[in-house]
Amino acid sequence: MRFLAVLFLVLQAAAAAAQVRSVEVRVPRGFGYFLGDLLHARVDIALEPGTTVQQASLPRPGPVTYWLDLRDVAVERIAGGLRLRLTYQSFYAALDARRLEVPGFTVALADETPGGTTTAQAEIPAWTFGVSPLREVQPERRDDPADYLQPDGRTRRLDPEPAAMAALGFAGLALPALALLAWDRAWLGRRRGRPFAQAARRLRKLPGGEESCYREALRLIHRGLDETDGRRLLADDLPDFLDRHPAFRGEGEALARFFAASRRAFFGRAVDEARELWPWPTLQAAVGRLAAAERRA
Repeated sequence: MRFLAVLFLVLQAAAAAAQVRSVEVRVPRGFGYFLGDLLHARVDIALEPGTTVQQASLPRPGPVTYWLDLRDVAVERIAGGLRLRLTYQSFYAALDARRLEVPGFTVALADETPGGTTTAQAEIPAWTFGVSPLREVQPERRDDPADYLQPDGRTRRLDPEPAAMAALGFAGLALPALALLAWDRAWLGRRRGRPFAQAARRLRKLPGGEESCYREALRLIHRGLDETDGRRLLADDLPDFLDRHPAFRGEGEALARFFAASRRAFFGRAVDEARELWPWPTLQAAVGRLAAAERRA
């Protein structure tokens, strides 16, 4: 029985060891690193099919030594195994050219089979790289301290003329567009064919609390309708007006209430009744919608 137990342990260890075929560490270059540089390493682990890495065994980003930090760890599946991509950052302030060692680590692996889960470990070996100082420790002695300074590097002189010409060209294109927009919105004055836009601007200057202001607002709408239709428009003419100007059909109900309020305010001398029928906020909103319909037309 003791022999069988020992044989079982030997076979299990052999199966676990067989999962890891090889471990290879590759770096872009092994020298020429300075303070603050990033070091990229690629670790290729050749494995038996079906073997996966245990995420908890991977090194965590953070300080490795007092002069080395692990910035990132990435795992990807490749043909025949796994690949680890490691990014370190060196903070070693070298006084001379020397080689430094990046510590190795162990990665746990697992292979799930119908007979159970077999585990193994891949030993990632340490590797070295060469660092260089940013400046020499003892520079050559100079009589004039200014001789230690290096001249400024030369840069290519940029010609500002192409950028200036492009800016002028875009400005030339923008000015006509702005003028067209100002004409369309009637920013600089009354635009022919936009009487409701003019009425909306004048309406914003009127206080809504006085009866005279309410009657003036009604007059502005009357003038807008008359100028739009090119004739005096009465309440009975509203259906024909909407047929001639279909852009205002959506405001037919509001215009009908306008004529009813106008009749009470001017002919019945009942401004209060008119304001109850068509309150000031409703009047302002209607004029805004009429101006919008006018623009769409």
